[in-house]
Amino acid sequence: MSPHSEPAPVVGISTYRESARWGVWEVPADLLPTTYADAVRRAGGVPVLLPPVADPDDAARRVLPRLDGLIISGGADVDPARYGQAPGDHTTSWRDDRDAWELALLAAADECDVAMLGICRGMQVMVVHGGGTLQQHLPDAVHHDGHSPGGDVYGTTAVDVLPGSPLGALVGAQIRVRCHHHQSVAEHPGLEPAARAADGTLEAVHRADRPFWLGVQWHPEVCEDLGLFAGLVAAAMMVR
Repeated sequence: MSPHSEPAPVVGISTYRESARWGVWEVPADLLPTTYADAVRRAGGVPVLLPPVADPDDAARRVLPRLDGLIISGGADVDPARYGQAPGDHTTSWRDDRDAWELALLAAADECDVAMLGICRGMQVMVVHGGGTLQQHLPDAVHHDGHSPGGDVYGTTAVDVLPGSPLGALVGAQIRVRCHHHQSVAEHPGLEPAARAADGTLEAVHRADRPFWLGVQWHPEVCEDLGLFAGLVAAAMMVR
């Protein structure tokens, strides 16, 4: 980097906290698929991992002003109690520490000029943060399991971007995406629809009052198309 080059924007990415095993160790670990950090790096950003912490509200207020961009990553279901529902038969394995941390990150991001991207669960956390609700088991609504075929297999879904959505400038009017979610967005106050699947599932949302505050229900980090990450990094450069 030359002395006059613009420093690369720093993008924080929320992480899982799970039991993990490597070598002789089997311990709780903060982890994330490398595809997230690789996508940020390839788009020109510097990835920084943000594991769940104690006192999430204070920690989020401290860290957000130091970031240029934020990604809320994919993962387990959100606790239905956070949007006023009891858990359905298929809603399991939520992580209270991660829910609290990511909601705190979004609350702090509301007070900063930070570019924000929610991915799969991340879009759902955005909706819950805004006072919305989720459809706890999408197959009950669309009568198929194409959005999450089971196990570690991704579904493939055709998505139509809605006219006038800022998403269109990043991915085009239509895109085939890879997805892995059995839940979906129901009510989304404060967020505008940005894309839908053919079965009506809301596949993306954005906030009209922010330069870049976007959530997608699919997993762009597992695809070759870097449009969303390039858009995030470009927006992070503008708001720093």
